[in-house]
Amino acid sequence: MDSQPNNPLHGVKLEQILVALEAHYGWEYMGYNINIRCFNDNPSIKSSLKFLRRTPWARTKVEQMYLNMISKK
Repeated sequence: MDSQPNNPLHGVKLEQILVALEAHYGWEYMGYNINIRCFNDNPSIKSSLKFLRRTPWARTKVEQMYLNMISKK
């Protein structure tokens, strides 16, 4: 496996990203910024993972939100 020293998402699972975002921002803020049903209507990690794994555009937005969050720390 090639190492990716310049990729901050390397080795970070989608579940870890969602848990960190939910702890930092909360579902309401996440749903406001990324208007998807799994964040706005009865949100959970499980439903969000299921949706994001099947929807590349939404996963890209979540990953970008995570990158913005870690760059501000």
